[in-house]
Amino acid sequence: MIENPAFVEFEQEHGLIFDQSDHEEYPLRYYCWARNRGLEYKEGCSYYGFVMAGAANIQFDEGHGQQLHRGQYWSTSESFNLVGNQECVMVIVEVEHTKGSYPATSYRAMSMVGGPIENHGRLRYIDGCTDSLLIPPVKLGDPCLNHLHFPPNIDQTPHTHPSHRIGIVARGRGTCVTPWGEIPLYPGQIFVIKEWDGETYERTPEGDMQPVGTHKFRTPENSGMDVIAFHPDSDFGPEDVDHPMINRTIVGGVPASEIDGIQTK
Repeated sequence: MIENPAFVEFEQEHGLIFDQSDHEEYPLRYYCWARNRGLEYKEGCSYYGFVMAGAANIQFDEGHGQQLHRGQYWSTSESFNLVGNQECVMVIVEVEHTKGSYPATSYRAMSMVGGPIENHGRLRYIDGCTDSLLIPPVKLGDPCLNHLHFPPNIDQTPHTHPSHRIGIVARGRGTCVTPWGEIPLYPGQIFVIKEWDGETYERTPEGDMQPVGTHKFRTPENSGMDVIAFHPDSDFGPEDVDHPMINRTIVGGVPASEIDGIQTK
């Protein structure tokens, strides 16, 4: 394992690799699931997964199932069973949705399977990069799963994030540049970008102080890179009185979102 005040790299070995289940706001665990070994479903948890290699079948408790192939992703809050081939490698995030900030919105991940990922993101990001919301927040504040696309010859602006970014390099190569060193990025690499709480700084080898989690990504001239990133929170998403169904229901020329008397309580 490689770790500095911004970045943690994990070995691609089966089992629990990152435990933040005691986080006050975003309690979660991060697993690498490999070679068709077990993963125990826990009550009160939601799950997000991305298939890095091989293939698997996910069977949900309600009786429906689906094949999963390289580049596909899924989520659920119901009981499930995974059966994969010997080449299957998957990253799985387990969110304790009965703790932290999650009960406030009654958050539960929806059961879904998507992908494979596309060649580019659908949304503009920063410094020439693009992003797609693979699994968007169902309600404001919920977690989300993202596909970040880095074209060749990218040199990002240094930045931080207010919560952990849990990721895997799906394709291509690059470098994570931090004030505490540079880490090569390669296909299948599993990592975490540390959160910045807005007040914690660490001294760099040059002697100056930088916010914990400060980083940027670079790609070489001959290779782009695709990263799958899980965010445990969001500041974007529908609310009970602000979503397409209620906003576009019109009563006497007025959206239902503006008529308190008919809104479901």
